[in-house]
Amino acid sequence: MSSDITFEQRGSAVWLTFNRPEARNALTFAMYEELARRCAEMPTDGSIRALIISGAGGKAFASGTDMVQFRAFETAQDALDYEAEIDRVLTAVEQCPVPTIAAIHGACTGGGASIAAACDIRIASAALKFGFPIARTLGNCLNAGNLARLSELMGAGRVREMIFTARLIGADEAQAAGLVSEILPDEEALMARAGELADHLSGMAPLTLRATKEAMRRNRAALAAEDTDLIAMCYMSRDFKHGLEAFLNKTKPEWSGT
Repeated sequence: MSSDITFEQRGSAVWLTFNRPEARNALTFAMYEELARRCAEMPTDGSIRALIISGAGGKAFASGTDMVQFRAFETAQDALDYEAEIDRVLTAVEQCPVPTIAAIHGACTGGGASIAAACDIRIASAALKFGFPIARTLGNCLNAGNLARLSELMGAGRVREMIFTARLIGADEAQAAGLVSEILPDEEALMARAGELADHLSGMAPLTLRATKEAMRRNRAALAAEDTDLIAMCYMSRDFKHGLEAFLNKTKPEWSGT
């Protein structure tokens, strides 16, 4: 297993922690793959009753995909493969056979926000900053499945406004929108509450929980939309290449719409 993700069983709960604090837990492709694998291999023998996902370092849950990796994209297929992989990873999180709890402290953006949205329950500290600032930074897009998942949680209008304005929402707004169920005052209290919640879930009927989460996933998957043209349009644009380099060089992009 990569040291960029730690995996520890405490009682009947497993704690999976993104562990790249020097990069605000930006996600490498290997980290996405490790997350999907761990979810897919979760035992169903009763030894584990909950999965808690969090981020190390005290500043971020996860700040999105490590953008340096996008420099290797040359064709539309590269972009389509990436978005298909993200969709596969998020589906693996949703299909994890035990309840998943996102314990969110600090920045939760881009791919990190997508992972949190794919979890069954989200609790956060007062330091939460959640969103997808891609209209300000990269000029790429979320796939249709990702947007559907967010819309189910927050409402389509709020998702549209959040992405269009590239703003990050705080803990109070996230709770009001139904994105998070609880707000804790700090990281220490957040992690303690995550453990308490996992203990509570361990007393619930496992098959009831598993059937409920899978039925809800299937309901949304039945509405999946075709989006390959939209993904190719954004990722193959001059704006995306320019936005990527501007972000990595800490300069402001100048969008052309091409």
